[in-house]
Amino acid sequence: MSDAAAIKRLPKRNEIPDEMKWKLEDLYASTEEWERDFEEIRNLVVKIRGFEGKVGESAHNLLDCLKTQDQLSEKMGRLYAFARMRRDEDNTNAVYQALTDRAATLSVQASSATAFIIPEILDIPAETLEQYMQQESGLALYRFALQEILRTKEHILSPAEEQLLAETGELAHAPGTIFGMLNNADIKFPFIVDENGQEVELTKGSYIQFLESKDRRVRKDAFEALYATYSKQKNTLAAILHASIKKDAFYARVRKYESARHAALDSDNIPIEVYDNLIQAVHEYLPEMYRYVRLRKKLLGVEDLHMYDLFAPIVKDVEFKIPYEKAKDMVAKGLAPLGEEYGRILQEGFTAGWIDVFENEGKTSGAYSWGPYGAHPFVLMNWQDNMNNMFTLAHEMGHAIHSYYTNTTQPYTYSDYTIFVAEVASTCNEALVLHHLLETTTDPRERMYLINHQLEAFRGTVFRQTMFAEFEKITHEKVEAGEPLTPELLCEVYRELNLKYYGPDMVVDEQIDMEWARVPHFYNAFYVYKYATGFSAATALSQQILKEGKPAVERYINFLKSGSSDSSINLLKNAGVDMTSPKPVRDALEVFKKLLDEMEQLADRA
Repeated sequence: MSDAAAIKRLPKRNEIPDEMKWKLEDLYASTEEWERDFEEIRNLVVKIRGFEGKVGESAHNLLDCLKTQDQLSEKMGRLYAFARMRRDEDNTNAVYQALTDRAATLSVQASSATAFIIPEILDIPAETLEQYMQQESGLALYRFALQEILRTKEHILSPAEEQLLAETGELAHAPGTIFGMLNNADIKFPFIVDENGQEVELTKGSYIQFLESKDRRVRKDAFEALYATYSKQKNTLAAILHASIKKDAFYARVRKYESARHAALDSDNIPIEVYDNLIQAVHEYLPEMYRYVRLRKKLLGVEDLHMYDLFAPIVKDVEFKIPYEKAKDMVAKGLAPLGEEYGRILQEGFTAGWIDVFENEGKTSGAYSWGPYGAHPFVLMNWQDNMNNMFTLAHEMGHAIHSYYTNTTQPYTYSDYTIFVAEVASTCNEALVLHHLLETTTDPRERMYLINHQLEAFRGTVFRQTMFAEFEKITHEKVEAGEPLTPELLCEVYRELNLKYYGPDMVVDEQIDMEWARVPHFYNAFYVYKYATGFSAATALSQQILKEGKPAVERYINFLKSGSSDSSINLLKNAGVDMTSPKPVRDALEVFKKLLDEMEQLADRA
């Protein structure tokens, strides 16, 4: 093996220094300990089934059942987290593949075993439930949780029907699973010629890297090769997505919801106008998006701007090489406005085995945070010495510290937080770190680079995810009206949205019509809008923290500690943003507008 090949080889797991690995031993000291909990969960599944038909008989039964359910759910969360994270360290490890499969199967069994609980609670007359609250002081803890159950009463079925629906869980996942296998295992992309004239295989992982190439021919070749590959499977991919959307419509219909969109938003108790306000507010600011497209076209110096030019760097000759140790320091300085306590928790995360830093053979790609109750959070990274990874570290530590706060403040019942608020903590961190960097940089080109980083974050998270949300709205409405989703119809809808969102200065290449075919989030419908609302709320909150100081920080930290102890909308209102109004989205897009103003001025001077 040559020296160059040796350098490029990914290290094996055992070659990564221990101080750069997370400490999953803090969850389970050994696999034997995991196995003991596995058996205990099986016993709890048997115990919980013993409450069937008896939940409403007495205040004591109700409390005992709810406590047993919490115990089962908490242990199940830890069990699955450990198995899955061990597998993520090295996906080729058969031991942890098996542990993950066993944990997933046990999780379905636990879900099926508890399916009777909510219908039986709903059978308890309201006055009887209130009497139980008075008789059994331990039920006070569950008051809000019980109110949430009663809120959805009209959508809950009989115990037998609920159990049947729980049993369909694996079938419901089929379209997403099939898409995942096709997209991750079966689709093979061709070879293209890179900037150096070398033939290299196009992969989903390398695609964005090719789109970021300074060589336009490479960008175009990668773009056309990717979508030509998906186009060959367009009938299959359309059928899979159609099946997924029909599944959404089926569950909404069975549960007596007006639409799949109403059903999805009701799970977080989000009013439907939040979704509509987002789309409306983004439409109002599309002229600013068109302005950004024109600026990108100007800075790239191209006659026509194509879809494959959207990721090309427009600020040339600026490279931030940021080793991991330096990134930690930059993140800590950027988050200083959040106060000493937040800073102390951040340092604990950096030093106490929360983070799995470097890539190794077989490791799951990307980055995530996982916060099992009763242990510190964990963060998976695949570190590269660049600006994006520094912001990813800030992002994932936002999730992790949110989990830390809620897990150490709330009882298990309210320790989780909805996806609707989850992206707020992570994105607020990114906004604060960016502000710090803009405040401290003196180089105009570095400043342009940083501003463009944030403009791209807006484009990718507010504009693009809202476009995805609009696509989901249109396609679900068509299926609910009885229209079949042919590949031609899906491409037509997607094309019209691209024309609307990117404006007259963008050449909307025909290949982009197939982009719907490669978006995994479409198999978890009405999820992506939360990225856009979360980004908007975080932008508004970060502005408040920087302008108001301590009062805004206290509101924000209280929000991080709140878990799911109130509705997502109320938690954000208490923090300082009202997402039932389009104002936070408009306020965030005003920040986009101001950044764009400055970017244009800097470009004129450059």
